[in-house]
Amino acid sequence: MTEMVPKPFKLLGMFVFLNCTVSSSRKHPSERMSFKFHPSIHPSSNQVTQPMLKLQQELGRSANGWVQRAFQSTSIAAAAQPRAEGPVDPVSEAVPEECPVCAYNEWDPLEEVIVGRAENAQVPPFSVEVKANTYEKHWPFYEKFGGQSFPKDHLKKAVAEIEEMCNILRHEGVTVRRPEPLDWSMQYTTPDFTSPGMYAAMPRDILMVVGNEIIEAPMAWRARFFEYRAYRPLIKEYFKKGAKWTTAPKPTMSDELYDQDYPIRTVEDRHKLAAQGKFVTTEHEPCFDAADFIRAGRDLFVQRSQVTNYMGIEWMRRHLAPDYKIHIISFKDPNPMHIDATFNIIGPGLVLSNPDRPCRQIEMFKKAGWTVVKPPVPLIPDDHPLWMSSKWLSMNVLMLDEKRVMVDANEHTIHKMFENLGIQTVKVNIRHANSLGGGFHCWTTDVRRRGTLQSYFH
Repeated sequence: MTEMVPKPFKLLGMFVFLNCTVSSSRKHPSERMSFKFHPSIHPSSNQVTQPMLKLQQELGRSANGWVQRAFQSTSIAAAAQPRAEGPVDPVSEAVPEECPVCAYNEWDPLEEVIVGRAENAQVPPFSVEVKANTYEKHWPFYEKFGGQSFPKDHLKKAVAEIEEMCNILRHEGVTVRRPEPLDWSMQYTTPDFTSPGMYAAMPRDILMVVGNEIIEAPMAWRARFFEYRAYRPLIKEYFKKGAKWTTAPKPTMSDELYDQDYPIRTVEDRHKLAAQGKFVTTEHEPCFDAADFIRAGRDLFVQRSQVTNYMGIEWMRRHLAPDYKIHIISFKDPNPMHIDATFNIIGPGLVLSNPDRPCRQIEMFKKAGWTVVKPPVPLIPDDHPLWMSSKWLSMNVLMLDEKRVMVDANEHTIHKMFENLGIQTVKVNIRHANSLGGGFHCWTTDVRRRGTLQSYFH
């Protein structure tokens, strides 16, 4: 994002604005941006002050260098390039022509991905927000192990599975990045609550890439309050190389964010409450998990869930407008949390729709010409521990491109479904990793996909 400055010029009683402009024909962040100088104020020669002369000298010395990004936004601003022999602030380095962060949908060719870590994963304390997102048969597990490590042997197998998944992704030509391994057993206290941590296993929950922007989500579980720390070194690296970086308003997670008396005893209770639009999270402050959004170019689809409230959705709507449109959709789901094992868009106008959790707005997709595919019943055994999710992780797949998909090696019926769609399956076994709450889509955040911004929903 640089352009050579013309020959040294003289500043004669004239302020100069450095205005970074982008041609209206620019379609993609990889296209070159250019700087233009625009005169703003033309005082007479007797109005030239000592600071102006100093600015003139600095600009003259810098004219043969490379123009850096504007360093401050003020009513009257100028940019000066450090001398070539001087140190260069890495944050101010020239932005490369190709942004390291760029993805518009779930299926363009995948070039770089963040894969989570199972190391040091802790069972979250059995608080009201955790209880509302887990099934009754697993409540004794949380009551026993909440605030402790997941079973060591199971965790060791999950770590090995994810390492193999990373190796396969590299073999498929994808650059793999990982969050920092941190100690999640540490207890922390804020003015509003006390909790240990959980893990950095599911980057899809906390990070979402929209265009060349990476967004940190304000998640709703107290055990995940400091999860962003594992990803900050990566995000800072992407930022220094030109990506946009946004952190949504961090919630206080005070008691007011949760319905402390949320009445959940049976699946029937949950069906009834969800149908009434009642959730454990209130509208006290914005909160959302990034995994409650699914991208299709200029259109993003989201559900109101136990971890995503309307204030969070409205924050995203305002933040992404007018380039992107947010559509709220809903499902017959007794435990709505994360959209990608319920409604997973896998291609332009192609979506997997969970037959057990039908979409109430499915007709609008059909009217738009989309193909709606109902995946087969999952084959995962009922006795396999899925402490934080349902067996429908079988449809929680990661598209490597329109014709390649990473899918559970054990789910033979869904392999056949993809073959009938003309999509090649890359089979990987992550059954023990599934137990921590996610499939391939959950365990990843796609940082860069090779494609352009388009509209797929009309």
